[in-house]
Amino acid sequence: QLQASGGGLVQAGDSLRLSCAVSGPSSSRNNIAWFRSAPGREREFVAAITRNGGSTLYADSVKGRATISRDNAKKVAYLQMDSAKPEDTAVYYCAASRYWSVYVRDYGSWGQGTQVTVSS
Repeated sequence: QLQASGGGLVQAGDSLRLSCAVSGPSSSRNNIAWFRSAPGREREFVAAITRNGGSTLYADSVKGRATISRDNAKKVAYLQMDSAKPEDTAVYYCAASRYWSVYVRDYGSWGQGTQVTVSS
């Protein structure tokens, strides 16, 4: 199971950090990703990290501003977003998969989502 937290209202240019608590016996064996859904738009990939944290992948829209990380001992994954933009406004979801993928369909476990609003 996954539970995302840390969303809220920030101003453009601010930083935010989202957390994803990952529970279950296979939590450290799954790749973790963040996706987001904005009103009127499909859920889109944001970032992903491998089981051991050795590799990461970012969407072009957040590359250079976002950092995904994980602490398997604490069973938590993070998404740090710097220089937030109004277009980052969305509900952010964390998800787990044994596949290394940017596609929603490859992720079978999802958190409930946390709202991020970036004001201009």
